[in-house]
Amino acid sequence: MLLVSRIPYALRLCFSTSWTRPHHLSSFKMTDQGSTYTLDEALLAIGFGKYQGWIIAYAGLGSIAEAMEVMILSFIGPSVRSEWNLSSTQESLITTVVFAGMLIGAYSWGAISDNFGRRKGLLSIAIVTSGASLLSAFSPNYISLVILRCIGGIGLGGGPTYNSWFLEFVPIPSRGRWMVIFATFWTIGTIVEASLAWIVMPRFGWRWLLAISSLPAIAALIFYNLVPESPRYLCLKGQTTTAYNILKRAAAVNKKQLPSGILLSDQIACFDEDFDTLEDAHLLSPKTNKMVDFKTGFSTLWMLFSSSLIKTTFLLWVVFFGNAFSYYGIILLTSELTSGQSHCASLTLSSVNGSSEDFMYRDVFITSLAELPGLLFAAFTVDRIGRKHSMELMFFIGFIFLLPLLSHQSEILTTASLFGSRMFIIGTFTIANIYAPEIYPTAVRATGVGVASSVGRVGGMICPLVAVYLVAGCHQTAAIVLFEVVIILSGVCVVFFPHETMARELVDTVSVPDSP
Repeated sequence: MLLVSRIPYALRLCFSTSWTRPHHLSSFKMTDQGSTYTLDEALLAIGFGKYQGWIIAYAGLGSIAEAMEVMILSFIGPSVRSEWNLSSTQESLITTVVFAGMLIGAYSWGAISDNFGRRKGLLSIAIVTSGASLLSAFSPNYISLVILRCIGGIGLGGGPTYNSWFLEFVPIPSRGRWMVIFATFWTIGTIVEASLAWIVMPRFGWRWLLAISSLPAIAALIFYNLVPESPRYLCLKGQTTTAYNILKRAAAVNKKQLPSGILLSDQIACFDEDFDTLEDAHLLSPKTNKMVDFKTGFSTLWMLFSSSLIKTTFLLWVVFFGNAFSYYGIILLTSELTSGQSHCASLTLSSVNGSSEDFMYRDVFITSLAELPGLLFAAFTVDRIGRKHSMELMFFIGFIFLLPLLSHQSEILTTASLFGSRMFIIGTFTIANIYAPEIYPTAVRATGVGVASSVGRVGGMICPLVAVYLVAGCHQTAAIVLFEVVIILSGVCVVFFPHETMARELVDTVSVPDSP
């Protein structure tokens, strides 16, 4: 009888813009207006089929474009320097401005996507990236190249938006596995770019490489008209009819049926874990929580520092920083320690006859292939032991692989250690990019992931200035200790993440406590 007396209040909670069911409660079946279903239940009924195949193909195209534009920095610098007689500082600036642009873009595109829609965010990213990338191939001088590469970097900062957009179409049971599969597009981009550089650079030069490498970004712009808006974003904005039409089309393409009844709008708040039942929600006074409607980019950024998200935000920042610092650092160390060109006698490894240019293309190609086993391992564990345990395990294994390099080793052991650590660091990188959009609500998902990605870019920029400088100064042990400390610190932060997101429904908005 107690439950029956609570039903009218439960129904009000379902349709209130200030309250929501916690993620673990099943949907209500309303006897007076027919049955209802949530967006997650709709996605589960639709399954992962041809419709999501198009979604991952388009999002993957964006990821390939980003990977190719970042990897191209490894190849064009020396050629541009030789052609225009640049100093080493001017050459390095070509790379620096791209990362600086990505810092700006990662936040900007996230704010645009959270406030104006995923679709508009993707269009803006495609226009900026394709335009700047293609035009940079026709740069008449150094200044114009730097400016265009910086603008291109702003466009490349939109990578997390593709990640968040794709995530919102994936059913809960297969979310982890498909997000890892999505991450392989980045590796594909690095392999394609290394192959193109190997073929194009010796024959046609850096301008042709820039032009050809812009094709994925141009393709993303061409196929934009086929991109649907995220139903989750539409539900958040109360546009359930439009969201229903997209879901209906997806069900038809996948040859499935939507649940019977009415699609519930996801204008919902995020409850604390303490409120596990409707009784708890009923006893909580509406005055103790309020919904904040964030309508500007600055306010969505500020939401990341609300009491319910601030811990997650700072922990994610450390993990993203550590992942980027370790990932790019291991790539640079691979080149530094295996090139055979170090001036430190103790670091010099046996070299093989051949041109240094060929060695560079070959090494980048092989190290890119080394990521595939790490991605397979991540795909195997992410939906079995969870996001947190997967990251903890792979941080630990990556730490172990680097330990032998505390002292100078043979070429084979050095290569094996660096490749093994890269395999597992790319795994933690991948799962962190799954966990971040899952832990953040829809209202700030793109912004939260974008800002975390920006912090990661800072790690990527600092890494060569610190770690590689130590190696070049014959301080290999100090460099490895630095990497080990960063890896351990990142792993510890994962332990303190507030929630495991495996098999957990995505939340949409955040409730912010009033001041006492």
